[in-house]
Amino acid sequence: MKRILMIEDDETIRLGLKYYLEQENFEVYESGTCHDSLIVLSEHHDIDLILLDLNLPDGNGFDLFEKMKEKQDIPVIFLTANDLEVSIVRGLDMGADDYITKPFKARELISRIKNVLRRVGKSDSNVIHLGNVKIDMKQAKVFKDNKDVMLTALEYKILLILALNPNQVFTREAILSNIWDVNEAYVNDNTLTVYIKRIREKIEDDPMNPKIIITVRGMGYKVGA
Repeated sequence: MKRILMIEDDETIRLGLKYYLEQENFEVYESGTCHDSLIVLSEHHDIDLILLDLNLPDGNGFDLFEKMKEKQDIPVIFLTANDLEVSIVRGLDMGADDYITKPFKARELISRIKNVLRRVGKSDSNVIHLGNVKIDMKQAKVFKDNKDVMLTALEYKILLILALNPNQVFTREAILSNIWDVNEAYVNDNTLTVYIKRIREKIEDDPMNPKIIITVRGMGYKVGA
């Protein structure tokens, strides 16, 4: 089930769109202000697409868009009552994935949402998302909150082994056997603990209470789905 954050200050429009979106098997988060939208975004790292009204009571949709992009790289469709070319071009230049001008038909919006999700899905095939952490396998890079995380080659490989198999528990022996060819002179059971600790320090919000790389007592490690 895809999850959508709908940012729209008109409650009537929100209720109508939520109904149509839920009929299409989307899960919908709602917000009517810039302030509340940022709170929702900070609490939910599973949002697949944002519908963003440009005219909000406590701020400008363009400014909110930039703030949101700093936190998570999520596809955005602008909802706008202004069909002036300058506004449309500005939104697309900023990185919006699409826009739709009010008034619009629900079926047209659903179609545009599905098109954006399909397009993003194709370009996202080499990307793994772990909450606010993103692994770009094509670039062999890791990002947290859209900022580069500097991992060593060995740290990257350990993380990738786990991330490619969400919810699968890897014994320490299994992890070591998968990274043996990288640096066999320095990788052993004791140093694996050190590497896991370093990775957590770089990607976890709270390394002492990890949510991404989880220890399964008596067995090994896993990455949550």
